[in-house]
Amino acid sequence: MPDPHLRDPARLLPADPSTRAIALDLYARVADSPIISPHGHVPPSLLLADEPYTDPVALLLTGDHYVTRLLHAAGVDLADLVVEEDAGRDARTVWRTLAAHWHRFAGTASGYWIEEELDGVFGITTRLGPDTADAIYDEIAAALVRPEFRPRALFERFGIEFLATTDDPLDDLSEHAALAASDLPGRVVPTFRPDRYLDPDAVGFAGNVERLLAATDRAGDFAGYLGALEDRRAHFIRHGAVSTDHGVEELHTVDLDAGEGERLFQAVVAGTADSAERRAFRGHMLVQMARMSVDDGLVMTIHPGVLRNHSTGTHARFGPDTGHDIPVATEFTRGIRPLLERYGLERDFHLVLFAVDETTYSRELAPLAGFYPSVYLGAPWWFLDAPDAIARHRAAVTETAGFYRSSGFIDDTRAFLSIPARHDTARRVDAAFLARLVVEGRVRMDAAERVIDDLVDAIPREVFTL
Repeated sequence: MPDPHLRDPARLLPADPSTRAIALDLYARVADSPIISPHGHVPPSLLLADEPYTDPVALLLTGDHYVTRLLHAAGVDLADLVVEEDAGRDARTVWRTLAAHWHRFAGTASGYWIEEELDGVFGITTRLGPDTADAIYDEIAAALVRPEFRPRALFERFGIEFLATTDDPLDDLSEHAALAASDLPGRVVPTFRPDRYLDPDAVGFAGNVERLLAATDRAGDFAGYLGALEDRRAHFIRHGAVSTDHGVEELHTVDLDAGEGERLFQAVVAGTADSAERRAFRGHMLVQMARMSVDDGLVMTIHPGVLRNHSTGTHARFGPDTGHDIPVATEFTRGIRPLLERYGLERDFHLVLFAVDETTYSRELAPLAGFYPSVYLGAPWWFLDAPDAIARHRAAVTETAGFYRSSGFIDDTRAFLSIPARHDTARRVDAAFLARLVVEGRVRMDAAERVIDDLVDAIPREVFTL
């Protein structure tokens, strides 16, 4: 019998021996390829400071709401997952809490990724649990004091060639500038994320707009507001940015004339706009962002369909991004049409559409990407970046849009250590999918080899204009 402590080298690949053999050959072509990560949430300060991780909890648990939400669902108070010495919760105590509930992660993407990290980064193949918690904690802690486990060393070891962060439009980007001037291998670039300056329902919207105008010395009318956003986009481009990112609950776009844009702008800033006017302003600003992308070349990515901060009590105690953002049904075809009517046929405009509503894959997204030269299919996102969900995505969109209208894999993570695990997962699943097509006589082996190569390199480079 195989050693139960070792990871199966053919994990995530087909069980059928002949299909598995082809999948292994395809996977081997890209297993060690450099990582291109065009969208994520790793802070640049992590790499600039290059401080050692303090403990295994800071490395694998803190801030990873994929993990903490499942622990919370099992009855663990989120406060008990925060290291707080004064409250008697040191890192080892928090780690033991994770270990006590580790059996609950069987079959989950988070469980798979963490086991990949333990094995791939630390060589730990012993299964986490109450009886092994302390030994694994000590082994990780002993490794973290060594220079080869600092963030920059891991960045190089992971083979990250390109990493995009997510940043506020008013960020001075000094950390990115310092990284660009350093000897860090690979590029770390900012991404322009302007939601709080575009959404009238965002907390502090009027104050955010005021700060934006003051920072750019622009007039307080709609033209000045648009000019301020253009100025900040130019600042990001000077620091290497290749894309903008927009998170909206509803994908709704509206193309308005300048006069109506001015009227709505004054109303939303003054706080007198009703819900319909605020919705129209949000929708129009997505069209304006598309216009700016046509002008300045930044790729536009949209992540719609998530109701943020579903648990108001949890948000009040712990803030955003703590595991209670929940997907909603999303409509693309009608919602994006005004934007595409205006800019969808622009050859130099790149629009990447993500979804957490699987029902849209074959019904809306693949047909859109299969016609408009500007539209690309974003990789499975958030709750759908798991092995089975990635395979379902490929099955749903490939027959209509092919492989070359997709974005390549996007890890979209705050958990730095999970980046190689996530990319490896996608490479294995894609190898499995392509192997099935080869066995079924639908794709020749040489074509499958080109596709698997391009999915990790040429495709993301083309989509994100690298």
